[in-house]
Amino acid sequence: MVPLQTLLLFFGLKDAFMDFGSAIMQPIYWAVSGLIVLFHNLWAPVFGHGKGITWVASIICLTIVIRTLLIPLFVKQINSSRDMQLIQPKVKALQEKYANDRERLGQETMALYREEGVNPMASCLPVLLQMPIFLALFRVLEGAARNPIIPRGHFFKQNPELVQSLHDATVGGAQLAGRFLPMTPFGANQITALVLILCMTAVLFIQQKELMIRNMPPEALTGPMAQQQKMMLYMFPVMYALGGIYIPIGVLIYWMTTNLWTLGQQFILIRNNPTPGTPAHVDWQERMRAKGKDPDKIEAERRAKRQKSRQAKLVTPAATPAASSDEGGATAAPRPGVARQQVTRQTVRKTSDGGRQTVQRQQPARQPRQARKKKKK
Repeated sequence: MVPLQTLLLFFGLKDAFMDFGSAIMQPIYWAVSGLIVLFHNLWAPVFGHGKGITWVASIICLTIVIRTLLIPLFVKQINSSRDMQLIQPKVKALQEKYANDRERLGQETMALYREEGVNPMASCLPVLLQMPIFLALFRVLEGAARNPIIPRGHFFKQNPELVQSLHDATVGGAQLAGRFLPMTPFGANQITALVLILCMTAVLFIQQKELMIRNMPPEALTGPMAQQQKMMLYMFPVMYALGGIYIPIGVLIYWMTTNLWTLGQQFILIRNNPTPGTPAHVDWQERMRAKGKDPDKIEAERRAKRQKSRQAKLVTPAATPAASSDEGGATAAPRPGVARQQVTRQTVRKTSDGGRQTVQRQQPARQPRQARKKKKK
């Protein structure tokens, strides 16, 4: 396969492609550099203007702001992942029913997702939205680490002295703009980067492990999907470790902070709203009973709230609440349909002797599709 860079060079589009990518990233550079400079100015009176700890605090505050904005998406991610686990028996039944018809299987699976209000892509949104920010922070710190320095982002371009300060900033003897590679000479940069890589990899492993053990039903731990999740449990930390040796220490601090945030956020969400039929759900029920609350009633209220939210988001005519039943057992009246009436039509024709003749024709009622197909056969 021909590499993308070779194709771009062949057609003379490399410069245009790079300019297009740079234009897309400029607003993100602007936001990242602005937040870092803002928090640096806030922390400078506390720790010192050119201190490494000031820049570390700025990066951590940047992470907190980003993750706070992503809280609704993270909650949606966890809920979507839980809903996907709960409908796996139905998905498996469809796979067995339409094993020889992949097109029909895809259609029925998407229909099931719509019916259950599940969006498989929701579990990827937080990661996808963080990637441009991660790339922007990487490029900003990578530009500060170069010799000569390349300022990226409006606020760093307007304050070159801050870029130089970031370039020279150290924490425990390690440069925030330094990396694990090159390893010669082996010193504070390599040690600090190695510690951060090991820590963030361990946090990621614990996060994935807790999600599988505490918040997944037993039936979800078997089958092809479970095997894929187990592979990801060990593959992601390895990918983190391999990628971390090329990343500046300042970006590793961001990565470590966001992993810790995710672990704490996941713990709170699983503790308060676990997946039914899981160990976390059993613990939650025991805590609710110990507080004198009825866990079944709480879950019924949550289901009703989610169902109401799903119906409000649906825009198709079939989503009207007329055909649905509430949890009290009352069934609403069916949605009225439109019946095709028989129509009598009159046509005036000329006769051979020059007169006129009125012919009446009655249009038959429309038959169901299945009846028409049988008639054709």
